[in-house]
Amino acid sequence: MSAEAPHTVAMLRTLHFTSRLEATSYLLLITATIVKYAADNPAGVSILGPVHGVLYLIYVCALMRWYDHLGWSFSKAVLAAALGALPFGGFHVDRTWLPKPIPQKA
Repeated sequence: MSAEAPHTVAMLRTLHFTSRLEATSYLLLITATIVKYAADNPAGVSILGPVHGVLYLIYVCALMRWYDHLGWSFSKAVLAAALGALPFGGFHVDRTWLPKPIPQKA
């Protein structure tokens, strides 16, 4: 096992977590937008909008930080970032593009 293995596991877990969190926040924002227009209640959007924006930036920064460690080209990283701007895109990147971290044995 190489010296980078614990860092690689942490990197993959971070990428999985950020992609799931970003995608979940996007779906919550869509729900809040529906409530805003259906029930004339903009409170959810005013809270979830900035939260989702920050989570999306964290997602993009994590992708840009580690895409070369994943063996991705820059264009694939940009495409993964663009998918994060679509509903369920972050979930797609998480499930199909990111390798699953191998747990460390104690």
